[in-house]
Amino acid sequence: MKVSLADLLARIPGAPSAQWPQGERYALAFEHGSMSVGFYAPIDADLQQPHKRDELYLVHAGSGEVVIADKRHLCKPGDVFFVGAGVQHRFENFSEGFCTWVVFWGPPGGEVPH
Repeated sequence: MKVSLADLLARIPGAPSAQWPQGERYALAFEHGSMSVGFYAPIDADLQQPHKRDELYLVHAGSGEVVIADKRHLCKPGDVFFVGAGVQHRFENFSEGFCTWVVFWGPPGGEVPH
């Protein structure tokens, strides 16, 4: 499986909805089993809600802050963040052009640590 960043960016913004009045800011690249990879490019505000599965954010461009369970972290290209299933999180104070790869995997509720 392969997808190009240009193909994903061409699909953002997606269709407007109640949650995304300016259009969906996430584009799914591909899925395999419980794993999915996508690209997220918020504008103005991060409107996402907690997700049912564990996830990784790999910051691609721009900078800002990510708040995970009320703990604030600076973020820039090359940074990677883990967010457990169901954990409140959002990007704040991000620059124009901020975007990140997103990887989801595992069962709803997240994996059980060993």
